[in-house]
Amino acid sequence: MSTTVLTQNVSPVRGPDTSARPVTLRRTVVAEWIKFRGLRSTLWTLVAMVALLVTVSVLAAWGTTIEMVDAGPGQGNVAQYLSAGYQLAQLAVAALGVLAMGGEYSTGAIRTTLATVPRRWMVLVAKAIVLGGTIAVVTMVSMVGSFVATMPFHATLGLELDFGDSEMVRMLVGLPLYLVAIALLSLAIGALMRHTAGGLTLVIALLLVVENVIALVPLRLFDLVSPFLPMTAGSKMLFDSDTLAAIDSMNTGPSLTPWAGFGVLVAWAVTLLALAMVSLRRRDA
Repeated sequence: MSTTVLTQNVSPVRGPDTSARPVTLRRTVVAEWIKFRGLRSTLWTLVAMVALLVTVSVLAAWGTTIEMVDAGPGQGNVAQYLSAGYQLAQLAVAALGVLAMGGEYSTGAIRTTLATVPRRWMVLVAKAIVLGGTIAVVTMVSMVGSFVATMPFHATLGLELDFGDSEMVRMLVGLPLYLVAIALLSLAIGALMRHTAGGLTLVIALLLVVENVIALVPLRLFDLVSPFLPMTAGSKMLFDSDTLAAIDSMNTGPSLTPWAGFGVLVAWAVTLLALAMVSLRRRDA
């Protein structure tokens, strides 16, 4: 008696693809963008930033038309009015920068983020790219909105948008650069503080309280330090030559050019980001 064994070509059963894709900076940026745009705080903060820039620009242009009835047209330039709301808008930018990092520590989501991205420097760099890119784009959109909203006043003020004027170009480019630098500085402080309220308090104190107090105290040491504080140095990009001359005439300390002042602000942001990166690597989440 013989036994016949039937054989068939059976394909191996394949399970689900469990191979993990490598964590790259590009994928980390995409992940951070998804988280960033999914937060309600991001939307409302950006809306507040746009509203402040446009509203203050209109108010500044409208107020100037009233004051210059006797002085005549031709005073100021368009860029000066487009950036008139930078001091208020930077508060919204600072809040968004602190929230981008401090918010994850408040909710505990930072543990999941760091478990997913073992190379922690990628997390901070990806957040900086997403935050800086968003602030740059939204600022330029706000400037277009401010220009359209202030158009009814341009003829009265005798103003034109002249891209051949190097000073005007510097002021137009200066606003997005300034706000991006403030956003990155705030992101770094949020990463160092690991607390939203504490980080936001420190940023506002640094930008608005400390700088104004130092400017008011008549001490030689403060005169030497004041030009190198972040807002004082970086905001020089936003002023025309007449305003810069008036500022320098009241200051007995070092006088920085607009681009040198912006370099000082960038140095603040880069230094704090470097410290935040070291803190992120060495401290537990």
